[in-house]
Amino acid sequence: MNENEHKCFIHPQGVVEPGATVGRNTRVWAWSHILPGAVIGADCNLCDHTFIEGGVSIGDRVTVKCGVYIWDGVTIEDDAFIGPSVSFTNDTFPRSRHWPESYEHTRICRGASIGANATILPVTIGAHAMVGAGAVVTKNVPPYAIVVGNPARIVGYVNVVPVKAKEPQTEESAGLQTDHSGSTGAKMIAIPSFSDVRGDLSVLEFDKLLPFPVKRLFYTYGVDSREVRGEHAHKRCEQFLIAVHGSLHVIVDDSEHREEFVLDSPTRGLHLPAGCWGIQYKHSPDCVLLVCASEGYVAEDYIRDYDEFLQYKGKCR
Repeated sequence: MNENEHKCFIHPQGVVEPGATVGRNTRVWAWSHILPGAVIGADCNLCDHTFIEGGVSIGDRVTVKCGVYIWDGVTIEDDAFIGPSVSFTNDTFPRSRHWPESYEHTRICRGASIGANATILPVTIGAHAMVGAGAVVTKNVPPYAIVVGNPARIVGYVNVVPVKAKEPQTEESAGLQTDHSGSTGAKMIAIPSFSDVRGDLSVLEFDKLLPFPVKRLFYTYGVDSREVRGEHAHKRCEQFLIAVHGSLHVIVDDSEHREEFVLDSPTRGLHLPAGCWGIQYKHSPDCVLLVCASEGYVAEDYIRDYDEFLQYKGKCR
């Protein structure tokens, strides 16, 4: 036991083996068992019938509810919540490996929440992500994502403010009317559109409509509704996104605010400024997304890791 032994609570039916570290004010409840080498932070709550192997690291203010077994190779960061009977695995192919060197690593990042009876394979659950009850997580979960189902799929993002677009009042106002988000800087821009008995027509005059010169066009289509695209930021490149057919949802994150836009009409588009983390998801089966970009493809302009994005924006983890 560590030097904080007298500063934490251990139930008379709880077992903390010599060589385990348990932080100040942590509570270890009945029939819990912590093996030598395990490191438990401060202000944690380990409920009844929890088992923690020696290769486990748990941060501060973590709650582990009843009936959870945490195996070697699992790291749980500060402020995470592990619901009742969550199952961790630390080897994808246990029959083909030799113990103990073969275990794989699972990382539950700061502030993440895992619902009851979820099964977690060796993956990374991103910061502040939420895993629904009973989900089976087979792939990494991005920060702030909400996943449910078997296999787990992204169905939303936490702490997102929905931004509703306004229809242009007249054809003359199209291109002038915008819906400023007021937080991330992303905004919806109405596209001049005209209708008569022959059909509909929308016009893109780049120098009049957009706040940047267009150097590149690309479009995505045939995207499975369960898949997520984007998940990166640009240092210089600005973009204008138009759902020319079908619909999709777009998350815009400036590291302080998170907003969600719905693109479901070719009569308006979304201006995505540089320096914002962009995500596209909930594509309809017939979705065609056209993107106008201010820069050609430059690999160095992309930021593909969210922690690197926070560092770029001057935010600490």
